[in-house]
Amino acid sequence: MKTLKVLSALLTYPTSDLQAAAAELKQVLFSEAVLPRLHRDGVVALIDDIAKRDLYDAQERYVLLFDRTRALSLHLFEHVHGESRDRGQAMVDLLQLYEEAGYQPTASELPDYLPLFLEFAATRSPVNALELIGQPGHVFAALRERLAKRKSLYEAVFGALVALSKAKLNTAQLEALRAEPDPEPDDLVALDAAWEEEEVTFGPGSSAASACGIDELAAKLRQAGRPAPGLEMPRGQRPRTIITTPATPRT
Repeated sequence: MKTLKVLSALLTYPTSDLQAAAAELKQVLFSEAVLPRLHRDGVVALIDDIAKRDLYDAQERYVLLFDRTRALSLHLFEHVHGESRDRGQAMVDLLQLYEEAGYQPTASELPDYLPLFLEFAATRSPVNALELIGQPGHVFAALRERLAKRKSLYEAVFGALVALSKAKLNTAQLEALRAEPDPEPDDLVALDAAWEEEEVTFGPGSSAASACGIDELAAKLRQAGRPAPGLEMPRGQRPRTIITTPATPRT
């Protein structure tokens, strides 16, 4: 599903290559036509905004949103494990699941990095892809709400993910995330307090794992072990993404 590759690209650090690919990204959305119009229009607005915005301004906005605050982290396990020791083993398990499916992620990003996860989902069959993105649906919904509060155009990406998956959100899971601190990026005292919160106890089969839906996510990843029809690839070969030029180092 190429639309997931578009959403993945939009959640990466803005570069001149991403800006230059605006027309291509929009063409994918319109040709595949899997997003409801309202959500597609929101994603198109974000594409246009990134393309027209001064690059350094776009990069600064991205960093303030996704790199400064834990509440908007693009690492899925950040919303489950925090700084728990179990997070490391979860990373190893997720990486193994990718590799068992014949997908070799880049070594420069952690396995739970959302753009990477979406890129992986894009290599699955449409049914499996939608099942995969539905598992962390409550995380996407919470991130969408936090971005909407900031009136950020990035809200559209998470709205699109929730709409695509059509998953029924677990109310308890979503409420647990809503209860987490959501400081502004310029509130240094609140940011420090959020990062120093008590660690989450987490492990396979634990109540925390079940509550956050990660056990379900791992199960669905295991079900996605076979490449989608027409997307077979040799083991270890990473699928090509829309943006192929190496990203510009962050300033």
